[in-house]
Amino acid sequence: MIKVEHLKKKFGHVTVLDDISVEIEKGEVVSVIGPSGTGKSTFLRCLNLLEQPTGGKIRIKGTDILAKKTNVPEIRRKMGMVFQSFNLFNHLTVRENLTIGQVKLLGKSVQKAGSRAEELLRMVGLAEKIDSLPEELSGGQKQRVAIARCLSMDPEIILFDEPTSALDPTMVSEVLAVIRRLARQGLTLIIVTHEMGFAKDVSTRVFYMDEGVIYEQGRPALIFDDPEREKTRNFINRVRSFNYSIDSPDFDLYKMNANIELFCEKHAFTTKQINEILLIVEEVLIIYQDRSKTINLDLRIVYSEKNDSIEIIFESPKGSANLLETAGVDDIGVRIIENKTESVNFEHGHGKNRLRMLVKRS
Repeated sequence: MIKVEHLKKKFGHVTVLDDISVEIEKGEVVSVIGPSGTGKSTFLRCLNLLEQPTGGKIRIKGTDILAKKTNVPEIRRKMGMVFQSFNLFNHLTVRENLTIGQVKLLGKSVQKAGSRAEELLRMVGLAEKIDSLPEELSGGQKQRVAIARCLSMDPEIILFDEPTSALDPTMVSEVLAVIRRLARQGLTLIIVTHEMGFAKDVSTRVFYMDEGVIYEQGRPALIFDDPEREKTRNFINRVRSFNYSIDSPDFDLYKMNANIELFCEKHAFTTKQINEILLIVEEVLIIYQDRSKTINLDLRIVYSEKNDSIEIIFESPKGSANLLETAGVDDIGVRIIENKTESVNFEHGHGKNRLRMLVKRS
């Protein structure tokens, strides 16, 4: 249905899409996920030429839509798009929003267009709003009207650009329910979304985009339960991290602690959690300073929102010893660390040694 080869898009000197190649089959439901600003919406807008690609090829049902002879309006009629901001005609009623395209572009009679509009509004649960103006509707109702209007043009492909991002949480489910129904009807859907549970349930395939590329793709079970690549894992688990390098015994402890507190407060850690993190970090550093003439450590504090877990990681050069082990179990610092953590592990890999400590849940 869709074949993309080496797609590129630049805005000035900024590369937004970088050499994307992918195929999407008829009837697939593809969810596109990833951090903000990684090119997800631009990718959709290039597919229907709302943005002109800088390079590459896009074929829709075998037609090269970038070729000069291609009838782009005809392609767009087969490929509907639903925007996050609804894009309804505010001066027209719901009925008129659904019929105007059918009459002017598909050549239908007003009567047939009206019948189709009523049918689609019943499908999205808004038949009673047929003579209302958009200003009389809630955000969720406006988006359902926008979906019905898209369907009125009989598309084979529908692109959804974050269709729930402008909605209050109470309205999100009503819009997602309509999209779930479309997914069961065999339409080809490409959905840019931040609704991870929805993407996992409804998709046949998921694209994780990062830094302008499709960084990883696969079945929902693979992407959400067992992703292969680190950036994907961090995004799915909603991982946030704090990083600090310590390369001198005379490093600024107060500055580091202040930065740790800022990170913790930003992610709504409790006062108890903050104090325990500071205590664990301090005890590890005391042990390192007592037993090593030099200090060369990278500190990471990793917070997983999905798992509600906090991990403290110290990385040291390959070949350095596990100083917690050499300190012995009777060392008061070691006992404090073990008391405040669920697990302590020392591991080797990728040219570094890592001391990993999982902080106890409060």
